[in-house]
Amino acid sequence: MALGTLYLIPTPLGEATLEQSLPSAVATQADQLRTFIVENSKTARQHLKWLNVSTPIRDLLLHELNEHTKAAQLESLLQPLLAGEDVGLMSEAGCPAIADPGADLVRLAHRRGICVKPLIGPSSILLALMASGANGQRFSFQGYLPVDANERKQTLQKLEQRSRQFDEAIAFIETPYRNNQMLESLLQNCQQQTLICSATDLSTATQQIISRTVGEWPKDKPDLHKRPTVFVLYAKA
Repeated sequence: MALGTLYLIPTPLGEATLEQSLPSAVATQADQLRTFIVENSKTARQHLKWLNVSTPIRDLLLHELNEHTKAAQLESLLQPLLAGEDVGLMSEAGCPAIADPGADLVRLAHRRGICVKPLIGPSSILLALMASGANGQRFSFQGYLPVDANERKQTLQKLEQRSRQFDEAIAFIETPYRNNQMLESLLQNCQQQTLICSATDLSTATQQIISRTVGEWPKDKPDLHKRPTVFVLYAKA
């Protein structure tokens, strides 16, 4: 029996029209699927409605995969694929399996010989790097930094040193309600010539991107509270 294909289906980063966010081929492919693996069923239904799928949402089969999913459960999520059915994998926002629990499922799918097809869509990490002016030849994504102020300070200093040593742009995120504190930490603990970029509400009408050295950052800083933001640090600007 032929195996199904696992389609990695991007979702919007914020409020935007389908035409602004995704190629039409993504919606076309999603419309052909009946089973989806998602982070959250409620938001997934909203995304599928936004994609204009023709099948009634109530008739679609949604399986959840999130930070609470145990490794032993991943195998069962692949069963429809092993039975020959095509399945879609969706994230809460942006590209699935990038800073997303879907990566574990994709890795297991490869091990089981299942074809994995990523579809084109927005990545907040890449959009932030594109807009930052930092080195696009060498970069890394660090996820979340420590919450404790002293640990975060030490981590930022290590990342700044690494960026300078390897000419590397370093991207990371923070829980949105702590974004303002993160920006303050960056401006207080990094050297004056280090480039700091905040890329906020990417791909939406309220998008705001500021990329300056610490010494050049405006005193009237943007309010990033509860606004999805990617930060980029580059110490060899």
